[in-house]
Amino acid sequence: MSGTPLDAALTAAATVVLARDTYQGPDRTPADLVRNRRAWLLGLIARSSALRAQARALLPGDHPGRLVLHPSADVAAAAARLAEAGTTTLERRVRQCTESNQKLKGKLRTLRQRLEYARSDIDRLRADRDAARRAAADAEQEITDLQARLAAQHRRLKDPRSLAAALLTALPRDADAALRASLHDLVAPPRAAASARSRDLRVTPLGGDDHIGGSCLLVESGGTRLLVDAGMRPGDTPEPPRDIAAALQARPEAVVVTHAHADHCGYVPALAARLPRLRVVATPESCRLMPVMWQDSLKVMQQRADIRNSYGGSWEPLYDRTAVDAAVTRLEELPVGVPRRIGDLTVELFPAGHILGAAGVVVRAGDRRVVVSGDISGFRQESVDGYRLPDSARGADLLVLESTCCAEKHDDRETRVGDLVRTVADVHAAGGRVLIPAFALGRAQELALLMRTRLPHVPVLVDGMAKDLTRTFESASDRTIFGGNVVPAPRPPAYDSFTEGVVIATSGMLTAGPAVEWAARILPEADSAVLLSGYQDEESGGRRLFEDARGGAPVHELPARHGTRSVPLRARVDQIRLSAHADRHGLLDIADETRAAQVMLVHGVQAKQRGFRQTLDVRGHATAPTAPWQAT
Repeated sequence: MSGTPLDAALTAAATVVLARDTYQGPDRTPADLVRNRRAWLLGLIARSSALRAQARALLPGDHPGRLVLHPSADVAAAAARLAEAGTTTLERRVRQCTESNQKLKGKLRTLRQRLEYARSDIDRLRADRDAARRAAADAEQEITDLQARLAAQHRRLKDPRSLAAALLTALPRDADAALRASLHDLVAPPRAAASARSRDLRVTPLGGDDHIGGSCLLVESGGTRLLVDAGMRPGDTPEPPRDIAAALQARPEAVVVTHAHADHCGYVPALAARLPRLRVVATPESCRLMPVMWQDSLKVMQQRADIRNSYGGSWEPLYDRTAVDAAVTRLEELPVGVPRRIGDLTVELFPAGHILGAAGVVVRAGDRRVVVSGDISGFRQESVDGYRLPDSARGADLLVLESTCCAEKHDDRETRVGDLVRTVADVHAAGGRVLIPAFALGRAQELALLMRTRLPHVPVLVDGMAKDLTRTFESASDRTIFGGNVVPAPRPPAYDSFTEGVVIATSGMLTAGPAVEWAARILPEADSAVLLSGYQDEESGGRRLFEDARGGAPVHELPARHGTRSVPLRARVDQIRLSAHADRHGLLDIADETRAAQVMLVHGVQAKQRGFRQTLDVRGHATAPTAPWQAT
């Protein structure tokens, strides 16, 4: 093929045309076809990209005639016009074609960018779809949980003892005495009088004594055994109270639960499943809150078991849904200030502050008495008042006293609340967001009430398990939390649309849950803040975040389902202490007011307990070792 680039291109095109079975013209050679039907060939080349492609394959890779056969019809037409005008201006026209080609490449880049944007939109739509699916799954799970709780409550109200306990709680104080006595006998059938020896009283800590978590206390008198609390020990895989085997061997008649935190009530379903006659006694408020806590604990344990076992581990949750149903069915409401028989023992609950429904316990065996403080506080909070010690607790033989904060002196509570309110107000005024990871029961409701009363102009979302428990909290108390500026978080989550205000979300130690998802969005924002609202365990995500922020780390590793994920660390990170436990002075006040013959410390750190025992001794309080104790 020789001549001009156009001739070469036309010759190649003619070769392709003559090779087609459909061609029926008189010309029999490419040269004839080029010479006799030049305009027809040019039109055919302009219209047919397939012809251009086949003809282009017949020309060498660097042949200028390939421009006439370019895949772009515009480029091919321009090249043909250039070639028709003559070869003297070919270089200039080739340059024009090159410019045209560059424009087309620019258009191609634009189209590719649009494609990327479209792909981003698709990714966002997929993310929205996945979020909607998760929200639907969450809603379905919530419906399932509610149905399970409702069914368990129906079964509970069919049980004569539980129904009688609920009726006793609902009766007014001036109700018919005979009716009260009949109901009381249904709840606690009278027994033959105990022997003098059976009035001896024995107390054995089975967990939560020189550590925090897994609280469990065995109380024995005569032929009666009961537990005060049966909590879980927290961790990656929760564990039962340390000496739970001794509790199972004792086969207690009842477990008296001081309050609905998992470290005090979390193991109750497992006991209920293994001890078919076990009574579960607690305040009416705790009886409403515990089923929600148990269901959530079961869900978290199932998730952890799935993750652990997917890596080749072997771990099963401490109990199943059947156990939760058994525990709910066995719930027995006991208002504060009302004595109730449990075998040879009598128990009486009193308000302990701390959280809604929290109670201390006075256990009586004849003239012997043990007072168990449970988690206790003497100051008023937005969500609950302080403890009120009954006369029956004064002068007891033994005070079993929690010691969580026995080495601390807390600042004035109003000062700490003021610091929190000012910090939130400042961040909100600057246009930022505030995340407060909070424990689902107690702390979350306290914070929400503080925001509602002190900062009514600041929007507040309550997310995660805290949202469900807040609804239950409202139904079990006389306090309204949702409404005004405080609302439950929507589903799908409002991670990006909630651009200013406060998010109160679980988990409180930033180990999992929606608090971690919110932190992933808020930590990179320089005008925003994360306020850690309570105790952070050494291995918790909250403790690591605080240390990274204090050390000036540019990024932080947040927990993820499989490992961790890095996020920029630009937000302000502070720790606010709004403890719901009595401090050193508060605990001394309780010991002074009780004036028990001996004091046993539980629910604390051993090294700090040693120092506090010395203080108690100096103040004239005899201390008992954290070991089996007996009054005879």
